[in-house]
Amino acid sequence: MRMAEHGRRALAFSERLVARGLKVTYPGLPSHPQYELLRQLANPGYGAGGIFCVDMETAERANRLLEGLQNERGFGYIAVSLGYFDTLMSVSASSTSSELSPEDMNRAGISPGLVRFSIGITGSLEQRWSQMDSALRSMGL
Repeated sequence: MRMAEHGRRALAFSERLVARGLKVTYPGLPSHPQYELLRQLANPGYGAGGIFCVDMETAERANRLLEGLQNERGFGYIAVSLGYFDTLMSVSASSTSSELSPEDMNRAGISPGLVRFSIGITGSLEQRWSQMDSALRSMGL
């Protein structure tokens, strides 16, 4: 049940963020290059997992989003681990991938503003989306 809910929420967030004009990477979106492969291999009852990425383009914008989500809205926690029942988020370039050279980051598709979310199952989907929406609006997005 937990993994199915993570997948359901990650897809909902991904679709809403794309509709807002943000660049999102999530294997459950038809725009993902391995979407069809996932559909062939994965159990459809569990979705495409609970982790998605949003490219905020700059480290400043990424950090501003995460600080607003964690400190002002109680949306989740800034952390390098991404396996938990609550929402965890990180800026990859300055955390888990900080040891990579700029060239390796570029090859891996890790921009300075890439944010990874492991969407949690606490609170309702609409409550959590409202927090994200509020944070994005405060940034003019």
